[in-house]
Amino acid sequence: MTAKLTFYTNPMSRGRIARWMLEETGAPYETEYLSFGGTMKSPDYKAVNPMGKVPAIRHGDTVVTECAAICAYLADAFPEAGLAPPTDKRGSYYRWMFFAAGPLEMAVVNNALGFQIPEDKLRMAGCGRMSDVMETLEAAVSASPYIAGDRFSAADVYVGSHISWGIGFGTIEKRPAFLDYWGRVSEREAYRRANALDDAQMPKQAG
Repeated sequence: MTAKLTFYTNPMSRGRIARWMLEETGAPYETEYLSFGGTMKSPDYKAVNPMGKVPAIRHGDTVVTECAAICAYLADAFPEAGLAPPTDKRGSYYRWMFFAAGPLEMAVVNNALGFQIPEDKLRMAGCGRMSDVMETLEAAVSASPYIAGDRFSAADVYVGSHISWGIGFGTIEKRPAFLDYWGRVSEREAYRRANALDDAQMPKQAG
């Protein structure tokens, strides 16, 4: 019997990344919607994620939080979906997924908050300069059709989502390489399904 898969989310959150990944797997799952400052901070949910944040998934007895971890876990849990390269060819796959989870997100958030890392403290920050992060990302998405090579993978769900959100909120420049890459990965039917599911919940789950 297949283990039950439960998805905890709010449509106005990073849960949209995990939703896209879930739709890519084709696996059946149940969704529990949580409200900011309400059920998200309840004792029941904090037993799932003590941070009181979404997304999270529960797959049988396994709980996974953090979007990059959820994407990587689901790719391995449902190998038939072909969302991860063979284990001996995962260098770029892991590299760019966790580049987005670390240096990219850190640099973008710091910049959006108006925080500039002092030059003499750059070695303390994993992201370094915002300009270095953007140049590195541009080179990565320009090197091949997808972030880990010639095939779409879970890393594209994660990296693509960061680029899409960054462009949409004005925190990442609309460089041609970013727009071209996002145009490729956003053509996925699973992405359209995921968006439709979350968009349908927006008026109900905005709180």
